Amino acid sequence: MEKQIKILSPCGILGYGFPIKHFMIGMEEEPDAIVVDAGSTDAGPHKLGAGVAIVSRLACKKDLSVLINESRNHKIPLIIGSAGGSGARNHTEWTLDIIYEILKEKNINCKIAIIWADIPVDRVKIAIRENKIEGLSQNVPILTEELVDVTNGIVAQMGVEPILEALENKADIIVCGRAYDPAPFAAVGIYHGFDEALSYHLGKILECGALCAEPGSAKDCIMGVLKEGSFQVYPTNINRKCTPISVAAHTFYEKDHPYVLKGPGIVLNLENCEFEAISESSVSVKGSKLSKTPIYKIKLEGARQKLFRTFVIAGVRDPILINIIEKVEALVIESVKEYFSEIPKEDYSINFYNYGKNGVMGELEASLNIPHEIGVLFEVLAKTQSQASAICSLVRSTFMHYGYEGRKSTSGNLAFPFSPSDIEFGVVYEFSVYHLMEVKDGKEMFPIEYKNI
Repeated sequence: MEKQIKILSPCGILGYGFPIKHFMIGMEEEPDAIVVDAGSTDAGPHKLGAGVAIVSRLACKKDLSVLINESRNHKIPLIIGSAGGSGARNHTEWTLDIIYEILKEKNINCKIAIIWADIPVDRVKIAIRENKIEGLSQNVPILTEELVDVTNGIVAQMGVEPILEALENKADIIVCGRAYDPAPFAAVGIYHGFDEALSYHLGKILECGALCAEPGSAKDCIMGVLKEGSFQVYPTNINRKCTPISVAAHTFYEKDHPYVLKGPGIVLNLENCEFEAISESSVSVKGSKLSKTPIYKIKLEGARQKLFRTFVIAGVRDPILINIIEKVEALVIESVKEYFSEIPKEDYSINFYNYGKNGVMGELEASLNIPHEIGVLFEVLAKTQSQASAICSLVRSTFMHYGYEGRKSTSGNLAFPFSPSDIEFGVVYEFSVYHLMEVKDGKEMFPIEYKNI
């Protein structure tokens, strides 16, 4: 019989939820590991900067209760990538607290491996001095020691190396700090002796749950089967199917190049991949290639506090105002800046988003049709919360009663869904560190802690 292993991915992000029925169908196939990604930078730097999780504790515990219980019942490893969303120490500890609670409630004994992904500030500064740090693109500013000092901690994306060590040491549950998304999946395949390129490519497909299926969903299960020379993917939900197009399309997902995917110490080349339907719902993939980089580099991520935000959501239904909305908004901004002339203009910004007209696409919007109503979201970003709120309040009141040409009503231009209308968001973060750093190897910056519970 041909050698193969199975990896079950329950969902795109831990805490997103998944149908228990479909997960149990997958477990009936006796997979060799359960692997789930828990993180993303899709929502920007706030979760990392603020040190908060990407999902609720209730949702995370609900998912973990099932995954831990079934992984222990079947005596297979459970691997969690980018714990807590951003994978920093506080996110990882947040996840561990939930795991310990579940183990206690269910009276489960197991061995846990914790792979920390926090990078010491001094280590980053040394790399800066030795010119061993570079931006991920031309748009990323040069990293300085001063910028490092104002960053709320730095994490790095781990590759497969520390995860392989945890598997070799027979850990039952592996909790990774920030990880390169495909790495926890790829590590399982490589650990079992399968081709690295196929293992990484399969990881790229599995990390988003059933998003590679039709219809796609990050809230459902997908099974990956590694074989000699190929891998297979299929949903455990009979109402979904994988097709060559859906799987190939997901291969292109979230990449700056159609078939080149760079990761810690590796470059995955998918130019010559072949996608073949082997049933109505299953696709086989082969032809993935991988090369090692001459210098091992890891991606650093760090966020710093930038400004404070206050925002307002309102509705506009006057066709006359909708037709000239951008002009009126520009006049409102001009009026507010004139009133607050004592505040330097570079200390704050006022932004309008007209949903229903061009709130998503902005100047790239192709449709110029004038809708009958739009939702207006405007925000003020300033150095302090009180400053942001004061300026936003003036923007609201100025816009509310602004006398544009042709205006008939004098009762107000905006309809507010909430009272109070002005919402203080709090601190706004930006990525201050989004760089590559040279390291000795894939294990250097990722210490492993083992605990027998």
